[in-house]
Amino acid sequence: MAVRLALAGDTMLGRGVAERLADDPGHALLTAELEAIAREADLFIVNLECCISDRGERVRDPEQGFFFRAPPVAAERLAEMGVGCVTLANNHVLDFGPDALLDTLSHLRAAGVAAVGAGPDVAAARAPVVLHGAGLRIRVVAATDHPSAYAAAPGRPGIAFADLLRDGIPAWLSERSAPGPDADLVIVSPHWGPNMRAQPVAHVRRAAAALEEAGATLVAGHSAHVPQGPSGRTLFDLGDFIDDYAVHAQLRNDLGLLWLITLDAGGPLRVEGVPVKLDFAHTRPASDVEATLLLALLEERCAAVGSSVRREGGRLVFETG
Repeated sequence: MAVRLALAGDTMLGRGVAERLADDPGHALLTAELEAIAREADLFIVNLECCISDRGERVRDPEQGFFFRAPPVAAERLAEMGVGCVTLANNHVLDFGPDALLDTLSHLRAAGVAAVGAGPDVAAARAPVVLHGAGLRIRVVAATDHPSAYAAAPGRPGIAFADLLRDGIPAWLSERSAPGPDADLVIVSPHWGPNMRAQPVAHVRRAAAALEEAGATLVAGHSAHVPQGPSGRTLFDLGDFIDDYAVHAQLRNDLGLLWLITLDAGGPLRVEGVPVKLDFAHTRPASDVEATLLLALLEERCAAVGSSVRREGGRLVFETG
């Protein structure tokens, strides 16, 4: 048996996107065409790189240059897009403090969207969620290697933190990465490595190998803000999906993918993606010229990790080795 997944990377609904939603709560974050494609999948999972709240105060952290908070209606927009689960283990979900994080969990729950990777204490933050699709049970586990200041602790809300650079894969993450009595498949979703990198850095590659060895069916990472080449059972970086970010002229972080993965117990059977263009607070299918440019970028990024990519009609198809 196999499940069909729609996956997307950093989905940032704060700052300019939040302002657009505040002005027009019904604003469409995706085109109807992309929503329809995502809904064809059994499950749609994204990394939510912001909190959802109208409470809290901006944290005082000189190393945190950007702070992202979305209005409560953002949870409804995610549900209407077909998102069934969000990962919250990242460096922005606690930007407006613990109250805003707890609100995020509450708003998502009310909208019927599962959340993983953050919680009211360390046990809740590290706890996986088990989703159901195509007759299979899919455990989703999330962790991030930054920032340590946002780490959950006993009695303290925060994120599922793992110091992948210094310590590698911690035991709690390794133990949750293998299928077991509760799950037929496991998706591990790490927020790892530095921003704006076309290739995974060394500690990310080591962590990916360790997660695969631990038994993860699929590793789906994010943080670099650009899609990277996949390899084996690892999608090193899903890239960005919705935001208001400035465009990097060389890396073109405004070009991304709605990833579509066919997955069974042995790993990915097919890895493909719909090329997308991130406009301000709105994501649409890429034009032919934009898709051609994305293909050229991904050919280089795939070669760096031993995989390849080709274009088939309106989609990019990967051979992960």
